Amino acid sequence: MSHGIEFVRPAGLAGSVPYAYASVTDPGRMVFTAGACPLDGDGATVAVGDVAGQARQVMTNLAAALEGAGAGLGDVLKTTVYVVTTDRDDLVAAWDVVRAAFGDHDAPSTLVGVTVLGHPDQLVEVEAIAVRDSWQEPAPPHDGSTVGA
Repeated sequence: MSHGIEFVRPAGLAGSVPYAYASVTDPGRMVFTAGACPLDGDGATVAVGDVAGQARQVMTNLAAALEGAGAGLGDVLKTTVYVVTTDRDDLVAAWDVVRAAFGDHDAPSTLVGVTVLGHPDQLVEVEAIAVRDSWQEPAPPHDGSTVGA
């Protein structure tokens, strides 16, 4: 692990993925998430064939990753939403779910149609950059070491 980087792997999200769900930088304010995927706790893709259903699971997983990093949807600075489609209606279906999850928090976002995503039957993925107020307790390490989750 590099100095000043905390990798976050919240309990309840699929442990079978080969990456952290989020990372936090020194001095502990910036949070970068991996793309949240429509996976259940066992790592299986949910709502196969259903863009909106997958977007709901994605937003649940994104919220859990952010929470594990000490942030929330209201702390998001920007998102990128990926949808496997060439149909604008699918983009809108995913976007409507993502937008509803954020409520009045109107963070900038990029919405992109792509040809394929990483998991079998995956149609939607959302990554986010967020900022949290400060290091969560306990305070950040003062000796240059990193905190692993």
